[in-house]
Amino acid sequence: MTGSPADGRELGARLREHDLSAAPAVLNLVENRNAASRAQTEALLAAVSPAALGSEAPAHIIGITGPPGVGKSSLLSRLVPAWRARERSIAVLAVDPTSRRSGGALLGDRARIEVDPCDRNLFIRSTAAGDRLGGLAPATRAAAGALAAAFDLVVIETVGVGQSETEVADVADTVAVVVQPGSGDVLQFLKSGIMEVPDVLVVSKADLGNVAAQALADLRVALRSLGAADTPVLAVSALAPAAGIEALVDTLDAHRAALDLPARRLRARRRHAVADFVAEHGERGLRALGGRRTAEKWLADQDSGLDVPALQRALEAQQALTESGP
Repeated sequence: MTGSPADGRELGARLREHDLSAAPAVLNLVENRNAASRAQTEALLAAVSPAALGSEAPAHIIGITGPPGVGKSSLLSRLVPAWRARERSIAVLAVDPTSRRSGGALLGDRARIEVDPCDRNLFIRSTAAGDRLGGLAPATRAAAGALAAAFDLVVIETVGVGQSETEVADVADTVAVVVQPGSGDVLQFLKSGIMEVPDVLVVSKADLGNVAAQALADLRVALRSLGAADTPVLAVSALAPAAGIEALVDTLDAHRAALDLPARRLRARRRHAVADFVAEHGERGLRALGGRRTAEKWLADQDSGLDVPALQRALEAQQALTESGP
């Protein structure tokens, strides 16, 4: 990216006015990591923070995650028209593997998600995961938080890296984990702890019949063993004619309606601030604060309306006080 970075406050004002055309400039800004752009990103996030908005951003932030090849993009190809039919504006942040040659998103053309390119109420951007193991690109959290001020839905589709994919649970209001029947995913998820992540479990390729029905039964048994029997489990098919899509949309809506959104978003901001602090200062800096739990507990005493950069600066100030001693 060349030239001066976009004005973060101006972009924030446009998002507050639900100007969806600001989305490309927002993504360009948060993805640029030079000092000037980072300062403008802070201004952007402050402009769309709960303190500035007077409440949490209105969008429903949904994480779509699961192993590679399970059909997440095919599912989104069906979900997007269903949401648009309900007149909802949508921003899709699709986190793809990083190209070793260019450093960019390996599948950046988004050819896997079928959409209407003329639809101005739909925005899709691919971002490269980089070296992050949590399934999210470095700028995904900031982008989701900013776009949530303007769009009805912000959907994060993760890169699909399997057992380390739980990071999306710290960003999304609702997490849908997609599994493929007959793939052994249920056993792997039980071993890795991913079964503790989903708010909704989705079995893809319901058109496989008995194999899909068995996957549904296995997932319900697994959830009962974890004391999470209330977690919805649905089977869908992205093949024409699609099946189960409307029921999935209704289930995602029901989860959002029952959610204590301020509490979930506040916890997400604290974890985001700690994650960014560790990225900047390393585990040594976190140890100086007394560890992750101590840092999160200390942040719990801060103003709940603070944006993530402000929380991170508070952590840095606390670290300096701790290391300087009495």
